[in-house]
Amino acid sequence: MQRLLILSLILLSSFAYAVEVRASEITRAVMLSNSCAACHGTDGNSPGAMPSINGKSAQFISRALLDFREGKREATVMGRHAAGYSDDEIALIADYFSTLP
Repeated sequence: MQRLLILSLILLSSFAYAVEVRASEITRAVMLSNSCAACHGTDGNSPGAMPSINGKSAQFISRALLDFREGKREATVMGRHAAGYSDDEIALIADYFSTLP
């Protein structure tokens, strides 16, 4: 009985550690960038008509998002998306997609 209890405690502590490690892998940049997947595809690799943003330079992505936000670039959905991001959030998104292979 004691052996079963010890084994259960080890198993539970391993599970708690795995959950903690998994949660720490999700950065703010990843969370912000997840909203792009619906149109631009997983990790920015577009499955269709929308442009892929994966691997574009951070400067390109930042400038595009800022232009959408400021109404300097014609848009339907992107103007509304970009309007919700701060300068810091735009930088996080741009850096994230620029580093993907």
